[in-house]
Amino acid sequence: MYRFLLTPRWWGINLFVLLAIPFCVFMGSWQLGRFEDRVQDHRTADEKAAAQRKEAPRPLEELLPVDKRTFGKQTTATGRYAEQLLVPDRELNGKRGYYVLTLLRTDSGKALPVVRGWLPGDADAAKAPAPPAGEVTVTGALQASEVPGDNGVSARSGLPAGQTAAISAASLVNLVPYDVYDAWVTLNEGDSGMAAVPVQKAPSNSGLDLKAFQNLGYTGEWFVFAGFVVFMWFRLFRREAEAARDAQLGLGEEQKQTAAV
Repeated sequence: MYRFLLTPRWWGINLFVLLAIPFCVFMGSWQLGRFEDRVQDHRTADEKAAAQRKEAPRPLEELLPVDKRTFGKQTTATGRYAEQLLVPDRELNGKRGYYVLTLLRTDSGKALPVVRGWLPGDADAAKAPAPPAGEVTVTGALQASEVPGDNGVSARSGLPAGQTAAISAASLVNLVPYDVYDAWVTLNEGDSGMAAVPVQKAPSNSGLDLKAFQNLGYTGEWFVFAGFVVFMWFRLFRREAEAARDAQLGLGEEQKQTAAV
């Protein structure tokens, strides 16, 4: 009754199933592994950030350029605050608000973007505290320049004067008349009563971000597809088996209709 399994058609079906199931399981396992790696990266970044807060700050020039080794490390810089910009549409603890970003002119002539803190609501220059006057020394966590449209950073353009969507040298060099470091610092303590902006967990495309949950979703899709392949194989097998059994019993289509009547 099962001789149909030896036909060329079923050889092809069986070969497809034998190849498809392991492939789906492999891809699902790989996506799950990617998700677990990102979760581990997130935990490691948390532990690294906590450890870095305890380290003695080092001069800015010793930590540049920013890479995975220096990202998030404590740094210190001295200079005078200059232009102040607002970075809208930034969330903190689930609330919408904006960063207060002030350029610190250093003795080198270049400016270091310093996020002095976060305020809730729409970006409003009138509510942003003015930076301290005179020479100041700032201490905070070193961050890499942001990339618009990546890692939750807005890519919108046409912002009002005095605002920037991304904290990056490429964006700021068009807004101020001097060179800007390809890095920025978030103060350990919010200035003038503002909330401190936490250190980013990791450079772009790592950690527990949207892509991590995409990996988890792809994991489910691959395993569901593997189950679907098995389901369809059994469905086709059952239909062919029933047809073979009816043929052995001599039940054609007309005879089955007569028997049903």
